Amino acid sequence: MPAPAADNCLIIAGRVAGAGELRASPAGVAIGRFLLEHQSEQIEATVSRQVRCRIPVMACGASLAERAGRLPVGAWVRVQGFVGRANYREGEYRLVLHAARIDILATESSED
Repeated sequence: MPAPAADNCLIIAGRVAGAGELRASPAGVAIGRFLLEHQSEQIEATVSRQVRCRIPVMACGASLAERAGRLPVGAWVRVQGFVGRANYREGEYRLVLHAARIDILATESSED
């Protein structure tokens, strides 16, 4: 039995680590992509640990794709969405965050 949609929801904040990309799918759907780098301190089994990861983010639809594809490298963002496979080739299990919302928290130039 498939899990309810609410069981696949991720909210993560970090910096844009790679230049954004804006393109269209073969069906003409606008797609924006960028790489998000997260770094934080988390508590696991009562022990503090440093957490670092990079996750590709994909945003579909004109306005969200435009926003994602034009984010400057170094911008701080919070992304909310769901996690899925990057593609469906046999044996390929890289994950991507499919964004439903992207909030810009700060840009490099606003930190000066």
